[in-house]
Parts: sequence; structure tokens; C-alpha cells
Amino acid sequence: MAGQGTPATALLAKRKIRHSTHPYDVSPDAPNYGALVAEALGVPPERVFKSLVTEVDGALTVAVVPVTGELDLKALAAAVGGKRATMADRAAAERATGYVRGGISPLGQRKRLPTVLDSSALAYDTIYVSAGRRGLQLQLAPADLVALTDATTAALAAH
Repeated sequence: MAGQGTPATALLAKRKIRHSTHPYDVSPDAPNYGALVAEALGVPPERVFKSLVTEVDGALTVAVVPVTGELDLKALAAAVGGKRATMADRAAAERATGYVRGGISPLGQRKRLPTVLDSSALAYDTIYVSAGRRGLQLQLAPADLVALTDATTAALAAH
């Protein structure tokens, strides 16, 4: 684990949450990035989740959705009691989370943002999310992710 520490892995270690890290080598600019990451890890793509920073009525909000689907912005707005959701500006997302695009983790963000996890995650014992940098995924129980981020769950993915 030496050299793989990120704010996300540090948080998990501090809280003694069971998890594992999984390095992979996929260009963040590759088309179908999420599917390629799942393939590199040898896991079904519906168990690999991307963290998208959005704005709901002007407030930054994190949506964690399977890499196999697109984020339904209307469903996200409804899940947090908002009217309108849009994708956040990349610079604002990186500033608020402390992570770079392609490596934004829902855990250990610089500023704790409201988080909504797609309810499909609850069907699995463990899911994969970014560990906080490109080329590294975290595997953990969805219930632990919900507890650590104080997330709500809702159907967010439009397939």
C-alpha cells in the first residue's frame, strides 16, 4: 500500500473500514473510460461507480452512478429536493473535492458535499469507486460508503 495513500484511503484506514485498493492503467481520456476500468479490474461494469460533481440549484452535489449508465439530472435534483441539476464546472469540482477529473472519489473530499448514491449499488456486497487519483479504485461495501458520506440513495442512472 506504500505510495498509494489518498485522502479517501486515509479516511477508510482511520475509521477502520474494510476495503481494498485496485490499481489499473487506463487513459482518463479514453472513450468508454468506466467500461475499460471495469475490464482492467476484471469486474462487471455495473459494480464500478463514477463520482460526478454536479450543481443542484447552485449547490455542489456528488452523484455516484454506475459507469454503465448516464446520470439522470432530473432524478438527482428530485433526490435532494432541488429543482434543477447540471454538471458542475470542472475547475469548481476539482477545487471543492481536492481531486482531479478521472480521480474524484466520493470519500475524503476537501469540502464535504451532499452525496447521492445510485440505489443499484445496494444490490452488491461491494462496489468500486475512485480511490482519489487516476489509476486507483477502492472496493468497499455500499453501506460503508453511505455511512461515510452521509449519502442518500435514489435511482439516478438512466441506462
